[in-house]
Amino acid sequence: MSQLEKVAIVTGSSSGIGYTTALDLAKNGFKTYATMRDTNKSNDILAEAAKDNLSLKVIQLDVNDDLSVQQAIQIILKENERIDVLVNNAGFATLGAVEDTSVDEAKEQFETNFFSLYRMVQSVLPTMRKQRSGTIINISSTVGLVGFPGASAYTSTKFAVEGFSESLKAELEPFGINVVIVEPGPTRTNVGNSYKYTKKAQLPNSAFAELNTKTKELMTFMVTDGGDPPEVVSKEIIEAVLSKNPNTRYPAGAATKMVFEARRSKNDSDFEQFVKEQFFSK
Repeated sequence: MSQLEKVAIVTGSSSGIGYTTALDLAKNGFKTYATMRDTNKSNDILAEAAKDNLSLKVIQLDVNDDLSVQQAIQIILKENERIDVLVNNAGFATLGAVEDTSVDEAKEQFETNFFSLYRMVQSVLPTMRKQRSGTIINISSTVGLVGFPGASAYTSTKFAVEGFSESLKAELEPFGINVVIVEPGPTRTNVGNSYKYTKKAQLPNSAFAELNTKTKELMTFMVTDGGDPPEVVSKEIIEAVLSKNPNTRYPAGAATKMVFEARRSKNDSDFEQFVKEQFFSK
């Protein structure tokens, strides 16, 4: 089968990592479905794809909605009868200390960042198993490797993605399906505009007001001047997709690689001190 016949799906493609990855997959010969909840945001990616006559189609898909996912997958299978790549990218970040984050707010974070990924994987697995081939890319984060105070719910979802992906990889190896974790560091995207601050985190009398303020400032810096461009992440995704035997993990960007090495080489006490120095002593 030629690469031109292979089909890729990317969630959260209206901007940032998803936007860049969808275009790069199309440039590498994949028939790419750039999915997004609001297709009114598709003008830019469609215009960019048209410049190079890329095989890229935008379809509506809300990763939190079972019916929306089912309908999107049915459309793709009706047009192609196969799915070769799934990039689980859609997500957002909730900021707030644990005491300032309600259970409902934490559940909302998990619904989009973890259970939607679970939902997407289940939707493509019957097809990939039948093919006995495919690659699933799950987007984690540097904070899937290290606890990040002030964003505990968000961090927890990324740790969940790591464990889920490791388990999934072992389950799917007999079927010839690859599972890859890509771990972006700070990335310059519009995720900073989609941060959700918990209700209590916005109160000036919070016991964690100083931490919440510092976390907000740090996260804002990391997705603007302090972050890598989305192309740094997309490059790792493309490398994994094109590899016959991809690595389990692809740290993306200098910050993640530094944290990955520190986690590997230091004991818990030294690693905790390293995190404090890197993130909260400046």
